Amino acid sequence: MNSPAPTILLVEDDLNLRLALRDNLENQGGYGVEEATTVAEARAHLARSTFQLILLDVMLPDGDGYTLCRTLRQEGVTTPVLMLTARTLEDDVVRGFEAGAQDYLGKPYRLRELLARVGALVRRGGGVPVPVQVLRFAGYRMDLDRRKVETPEGKTVELTRTEFDLLAFFVRERERVLRRDEILDAVWGRDVVVDPHTVDNFVSSLKRKLGWNSASRFALQTVRGVGYRMEIEGA
Repeated sequence: MNSPAPTILLVEDDLNLRLALRDNLENQGGYGVEEATTVAEARAHLARSTFQLILLDVMLPDGDGYTLCRTLRQEGVTTPVLMLTARTLEDDVVRGFEAGAQDYLGKPYRLRELLARVGALVRRGGGVPVPVQVLRFAGYRMDLDRRKVETPEGKTVELTRTEFDLLAFFVRERERVLRRDEILDAVWGRDVVVDPHTVDNFVSSLKRKLGWNSASRFALQTVRGVGYRMEIEGA
């Protein structure tokens, strides 16, 4: 039985370049490819899937690849990152490596060189994604394997299974407005019928158990008529 093809997350907002990259990766490299055009889309893909490689453009409509890469590394994401950019000055290249990228390729790229670099990074990782084990926010620590949350002081926060899953979803999707139906699908599941206002009750419970107050370094903000956004100081 053949192993599934390694999957690459392609983060590129230029339509023509994105389509060309996807075709080359699929047809010439034999990889599976998922596409994102913004930082927010990339984070949504990473929240629900694992990848063997991230191909990351530096300049994106809602942010930049350096910041996204650095944030992923801080969250414990170890998926290899190959940055693709027209910015090839030495300072730009160094900035990419300092952000946590494994490789850096300038545009316009040569197809054979791109495929060779992609192949090397995928092989280096053994073709197997390394899952995020720990999430951190505002001094809190979430151990995903042990399903344990600790305060900045090291005290354990007792959460139910659903509360834990909801908090993990908020942390992964930090700074993004999340609709109630989107939250329900991600945490409770698409096939489960739940009153949308159930989310409000769980958010209130999370705030209480996490000891949230006006001086906290994070906030679960209500976006009236839409849902919630988790804001984290320094995110």
